[in-house]
Amino acid sequence: MKPQATFPAPVLIAATADLAALCERLAAEPYVTVDTEFMRERTYFPQLCVVQLGGATDVAVIDAQAPGLDLAPLGALLANPSVTKVFHACRQDVEIFLLKFGAVPTPIFDTQIAAMVAGFGDQVGYDTLVSSLAGGGIDKAHRFSDWQARPLSAAQIEYAAADVTWLRRVYEALRDRLERDSRFDWVAEEMAVLAEPGTYRTEPEEAWKRLKLRGANRRQLALIQAIAAWREREAMRIDIPRQRVVKDEQIPELAAIAPSNPDDLTRVRGLSKGFAEGKSGTSLLAAIREAKSLPDSALPLLPRANEFLKPSPAMVALLKVLLAECASAHHVAARLIASSEDIDRLAGEDAPDLPCLHGWRAEIFGTDALRLKAGKIALAARGKRIETIDLPA
Repeated sequence: MKPQATFPAPVLIAATADLAALCERLAAEPYVTVDTEFMRERTYFPQLCVVQLGGATDVAVIDAQAPGLDLAPLGALLANPSVTKVFHACRQDVEIFLLKFGAVPTPIFDTQIAAMVAGFGDQVGYDTLVSSLAGGGIDKAHRFSDWQARPLSAAQIEYAAADVTWLRRVYEALRDRLERDSRFDWVAEEMAVLAEPGTYRTEPEEAWKRLKLRGANRRQLALIQAIAAWREREAMRIDIPRQRVVKDEQIPELAAIAPSNPDDLTRVRGLSKGFAEGKSGTSLLAAIREAKSLPDSALPLLPRANEFLKPSPAMVALLKVLLAECASAHHVAARLIASSEDIDRLAGEDAPDLPCLHGWRAEIFGTDALRLKAGKIALAARGKRIETIDLPA
C-alpha cells in the first residue's frame, strides 16, 4: 500500500467572510493549488459546484453553490499576480473562471504540461504523477459524483481536498526538476497559450471544423458552416449541450436538403414539428436562407483547396521517426514538440511557420527536420537508437 502523507484537515467554506479570510491568507503565499468540480452534462456552459484551494497550512473546499456566497474574494486571489495558481490539466477549470470572473487566472502553472517537458509522456494522468512524484495514491471513487447534490458528503469533501493537497507535492517536484534541467523556458510558451482568453472561447464561425465532412461541395460547405454557427449560438442562448440542439450527423443532412420552411425541416430525421415551428426552427431557417443567398464568389473554398498540398506519406513517416527519437533522447513528450498536423504541414509545405521551427523545439528537432527534408542528413538504426548521418553536399 502506498504511504499517505499527512495534510491539514480540509475545511468546507460556505460563507463570504470565511472565504475572504482564506483568500487573504493565501494571498501571502508564493503559490496556491487550485481545482474545481463542475457539471455540464445538461448545459452548454459548465456549472461550477466546488472550488478547492490548497496552501501551506490551508486546505479548503468552497461550496460555490452555497446560498449568499460571494466569490469575489476568490476572483481577487486568482487575479493576484504575485501568487502562482497551480493546476493539473487546467483548461476546463480556467474556462470556468473566465466565465465567472471575466479574466484568466494569472500567473498559471499547469503540472500536466510541465510533466510533458519533464519526460512523463503525453497528457500524463494526475494519479500517475501523484504516485511517481509524491508516493501517494488517489481515491477515484467520487470522480463521477453528483457535485450539485447538497449537502456535500464527508467523503466528497475528502476526495475534493486530495486533488489540491497532493498537487503541492507534484508541483514542487516538477518545479525542482525543471530548474535543475534549465527547462522552465520550455514550458513558458505553453503557459502563455493558457493565459490567453481566446484559448477558451468558442467562435461559432469555427464550429464547423469539429465535424467530419465528406463529399461536400462549396455551396453545401457554406450551408454547413452557417448551420454549425447557428447551432453554437443557439446552444449558448438556451444553455444546453450543442448535441441536444441539433446532432452532428443532422448538419450535413440539413445542408443537403437546404430546407425553406418548417415542413422541409421535419424531413430531417429527429427534428420534430414543434422544433420546426418554434423559435429555434425559425432562426435555423433564417440562417439557412442567408447562406443560400450567397453569391458563388462568396462561397468558402473546400478545405483541401485552401490548405497545403497533400504531403508525401514517406516524408511524414521519416519526420515522425525523427520526432520520436528526439523526444526520447531529450525526455520530452513528442506531442509537445510537434503535433501530427505540424508534421503534415512540415512535410507538405516549403516554408511553414510552425512552433517546432522556433526556440528550443528547433534546437532539438526542427533544425534536423528541415535538414532531413533537404536531403542533408539521413536516418540510420544503431541498435535500439536512431541516429542522424550527415550526407555529402
